[in-house]
Amino acid sequence: MKKTKSLALAGQSVWIDDITRPMLTEGTLARYISEYGVTGLTSNPTIYSKAVAQGHHYDDIILAGARPGRTDEEIFYDLALRDLGEAADLFRDIYLRTDGVDGFVSLEVSPLLSDDAKASVYWATELHRRAARPNLFIKIPGTTAGLVAIEESIFAGIPVNVTLLFSAEQYRSAAEAYLRGIERRIDAGLSTDVPSVASLFVSRWDVAANPGLPPELKNRLGIAVSRKAYALSLELHSSARWRRAMNFGMRPQRLLFGSTSTKDPSASDTLYVSSLVAPYTVDTIPEKTLLAFADHGELGRQCDRDTGEADTILTRVRASGVDVNALAARLQREGTESFDKSWRELLASIQSRRNALGGQKVAV
Repeated sequence: MKKTKSLALAGQSVWIDDITRPMLTEGTLARYISEYGVTGLTSNPTIYSKAVAQGHHYDDIILAGARPGRTDEEIFYDLALRDLGEAADLFRDIYLRTDGVDGFVSLEVSPLLSDDAKASVYWATELHRRAARPNLFIKIPGTTAGLVAIEESIFAGIPVNVTLLFSAEQYRSAAEAYLRGIERRIDAGLSTDVPSVASLFVSRWDVAANPGLPPELKNRLGIAVSRKAYALSLELHSSARWRRAMNFGMRPQRLLFGSTSTKDPSASDTLYVSSLVAPYTVDTIPEKTLLAFADHGELGRQCDRDTGEADTILTRVRASGVDVNALAARLQREGTESFDKSWRELLASIQSRRNALGGQKVAV
């Protein structure tokens, strides 16, 4: 048995943070599902930008979509919806078997809309309609404007993957936006069956903080923050307000650990996956880290309500001169800027490929 399946036995879903055309056409994703226990998938514009720029896998759909008046963004959604629709179909049995808890894929609205809640809700609704798959999440960042879009999208019945969360406080805001959307559905007499995950980014904490920390604290901040967020999720889900909503059929929003590849070459290549095992959560893992954990990964101590060790780490990090709250805000801001940059690069890749193809015919 691949060691990734031990995570499933511990109650944690393993999603792969990758999507390319060859993964689908060559059977790689199907193999990861059957052999590695992968039960979901997330995508991002950086992956697509490289795939478009470095290969010919999307030439057919770029050429077909390159009609006068159509934007590069519209062409991207053409190719992404094709890929993610096929991926969602591969996960369909898992989605049905888990009664809609697992088996999801994710597609994001344009990061350029992160400050425009109204436009974000429109595109979340439109993309989910076009995908026509119940097991597709729409990714919306947990920024100030994003929180409004999250609540409105949940109220509209759109499954949401909240992204760009870095701290327990940011996670709390996202969870409350989700719950407000569900409560509005309860008040309107609507179904509460609108799934959501809240994606907490882990490794970027250590990339940012490591240079200013003593050796014994390096690569420990991201795990400490994540354990605090998990304990908060347990606290929220056991509160009277959440339990009231559960009584109307709501399933609690799951916490998702993202950015779990190790960036420090001196640390274990499975550090974050091993350290953040928790039931009723998701770990979305890049392909390289997935293969590493399948080969030699080991389960660490499960996350629980006990945050004593995490609190100690956070206290020592603050004593070393790191303002944790300010860093959380900075990471979210920089994450937004990075997403914007990746999105623009993706559109530039499509434009370049579109120009190169010209009027050529491409075999489908």
